[in-house]
Amino acid sequence: MAIADVTIIPIGTETPSVSAYVADVQKILEGYQAEGKIKYQLTPMNTLIEGELSDLFTVIQAIHEAPFQKGMHRVATNIRIDDRRDKKTTLESKIESVKKHLQP
Repeated sequence: MAIADVTIIPIGTETPSVSAYVADVQKILEGYQAEGKIKYQLTPMNTLIEGELSDLFTVIQAIHEAPFQKGMHRVATNIRIDDRRDKKTTLESKIESVKKHLQP
């Protein structure tokens, strides 16, 4: 299981707000999650996506295309992937691991 940190940046929007574009991406992610292919988590600065690496690449391509579907002519997508193969990791397990170190 891999985890991707993804930020989709539509360039040339009419206003500084991009929340409508973020909402479009979240709708796409909801569909993939409903199919059982991924889990995702929206944060104030990015979206975290958990799944098999091949599924992540498919999903990332789909969400990269979303702003183009709304008329954008340029989109920058930042991707960071954590692909640990010696043990299963999830979004929750990574947070729990840190919390264990915070306990007195």
